[in-house]
Amino acid sequence: MLVRLLALSMTIALLAAAPLRAADPLPRAKPDEVGLSSARLARIATVMNADIEAGKLPGAVVAIARKGRLVYFEAFGFRDKAAGVRMTTDTIFNIASMTKPMVAVGALMLTEQGALNIADPLARYFPQFAKMSVAQRDESGEPTSATVPAARAITIQDLFRHTSGLIYGGRGSTVVHKLYPSGSTTAAADLTGAEFLDRLASLPLLHQPGTVWDYGFGLDVLGLVIEKQARQPLPDYMQDHLFKPLGMVDTGFVIPHDKAARYAKALPQDPETGRPQSLTDSTQPTKFACGGGCAVSTASDYLRFALMLMHGGTFGEAHILGRKTVEYMLSDQLGPDIKNLIVNADPTRADYGFGLGLAVRQTEGRVRLMGSVGDFSWPGASGTNWWADPKEELVVVFMAHSPGTIRWHYREVINALVYQALAG
Repeated sequence: MLVRLLALSMTIALLAAAPLRAADPLPRAKPDEVGLSSARLARIATVMNADIEAGKLPGAVVAIARKGRLVYFEAFGFRDKAAGVRMTTDTIFNIASMTKPMVAVGALMLTEQGALNIADPLARYFPQFAKMSVAQRDESGEPTSATVPAARAITIQDLFRHTSGLIYGGRGSTVVHKLYPSGSTTAAADLTGAEFLDRLASLPLLHQPGTVWDYGFGLDVLGLVIEKQARQPLPDYMQDHLFKPLGMVDTGFVIPHDKAARYAKALPQDPETGRPQSLTDSTQPTKFACGGGCAVSTASDYLRFALMLMHGGTFGEAHILGRKTVEYMLSDQLGPDIKNLIVNADPTRADYGFGLGLAVRQTEGRVRLMGSVGDFSWPGASGTNWWADPKEELVVVFMAHSPGTIRWHYREVINALVYQALAG
C-alpha cells in the first residue's frame, strides 16, 4: 500500500510540474530532463527568427517530443504576414502529402477488419483497372505514345508504395506525364472521384506495375478504395476511426468557417525565385477528398498521429492499429528489384526506403538527413514536415507554408538543429 501511495504521489507531482495545456498532446518537460540541451535547442529560434526577418519564411510552428514528454512547442513569425497576424501554435496548415501516411493507416485499419487485402488487384474494387496498358520506350529509354499490355495487375500494395505506374503529371515532361492531372489537389478540384478513377484507368501507365517507385496517385486511389469498402465518405471515415480517437480536433479535409481565421498564409512571392505563389484554399471542399494531399492539420494534432505510429499503433487510450501491422507499415516494401526514384520526389529523402505511405530509413549514412535506422516520415509540398525516430524516442513536427524549393532547405536545417541538441 505504501508503495502504491508513493507512486501516486510521484505521478501527481509530475503532472503538477508539467501540466497539460489545451493544445498539448503530452505532458510537458524541460528539454534537459529528457536528454536534450535547452541551450542548443534555442538555436531553432535564432535561425527561424533571422529567416523570418529576412523574408525567407512567413512563420512556422515547431513541436518536439522525446521520451513521452513535450519539450518544445513554439510559434515563430506570422500566420498572415500581410495582415500582421502573429503565428500561434494552434495555427492550421495545408499539410499536402502528409495526408498520405494518415490515409495509409486508414486503409490498414480495413485490412485488420478483413475488408481489404493488400495483395488484391485494384480491379477487384474498381473493374475499370483490369486491363491497363504501359507506355512503350524508345531506344533511349524515353516513353512513347505506343503502349504494351501491363505485365501484371496493379495491386493494393502498389497504391500504398507508389509502384502502380499511376504518376503525377506535374512531375515530368514526357508524353505520358502530359496525359495525367498534375497532382492530388488539382485532380480533386477538377474531377469527382468517379471521374478521377475513369480518367486514370483510361491512361497508359508510365512503368510496369511493381517495378519502379515513382511518385503519383496511389494514395488518392486508395482513399477511394476506403470509401467503397467502408461505405462512407473518406473525411467521415477518417474522422470516426482516426482523428477523433486520437484527439486530432483540427484535422480534416476542409477547414470549417469558425476555424478559417487560423489558416496560415504563404508569402505572396517565392523568396528564391520571386514568382507568385499560393496554396489551395482549404476552406472550400474539393470535388472529392484526395487521400494524396487534401488534408489540413496542426502541429499538435499531427504530433499525436506520429506518436501513435512510434508507439506501435496506440496513443493514450486509443488503439488504432495492431503492433505487427505498424511494424509491417514501417518496413521497407521495395527491395532490390524495384527501382527507387524517391530522390525525384524529395531530394532530402534520397536513399531512403519506402514502407506503406511513408519513407523509412535503411542506413545511418548516405542520406542527407541525420537520424537512426528505422526513422520514418513523409513531408508535404506546402512546406510541412515531420519525422519519428523510435531509437531516440523522438518525434518532430515542423509546420510552415513555404511551398517552393526552399522547403527542402528547412527539412535539412530543422533536422540538424534538433539532432545537434541531443545530449543523452
